[in-house]
Amino acid sequence: MATRSRIGIELSDGSVLSAYHHWDGYPEWLGRILTTHYNSREQAADLIDGGDMSSCWTNERWNKDLNEFGGATINNEGTEYGPQYYSQRGENCPPRYDETKEEFLSNGEEYSYIFTSAGWVCYDMNEFNDNDPEIVEIPSGALAA
Repeated sequence: MATRSRIGIELSDGSVLSAYHHWDGYPEWLGRILTTHYNSREQAADLIDGGDMSSCWTNERWNKDLNEFGGATINNEGTEYGPQYYSQRGENCPPRYDETKEEFLSNGEEYSYIFTSAGWVCYDMNEFNDNDPEIVEIPSGALAA
């Protein structure tokens, strides 16, 4: 089962450009991946520019015969880790633009992440109760790979 999330970057006018992320959106995994592998404004922007994705850090590919997508980290088998975008299987899922952070935070995913001038901020969207979104801590420490 998926833990749906949205990854965004705050722009200078307060708007947010974002992409949907399907798998493992909880802070203990996605939060740590973002702070480990996408912890600069340029890296966050590059990730989001690819649009909606299944996962931002995997060695799985839509076409397992091709390994043409991914990041720079290579595992012992020589397979690159990086994002698995829906566009890589022919879908048109570009980044979404929200005029305000409040609009960004009203999307229906379980977690939302925004790269700000202070770094990554994670929101538990409280999708399964009536509470407003709340900032939650991203655990420290890198994950393997």
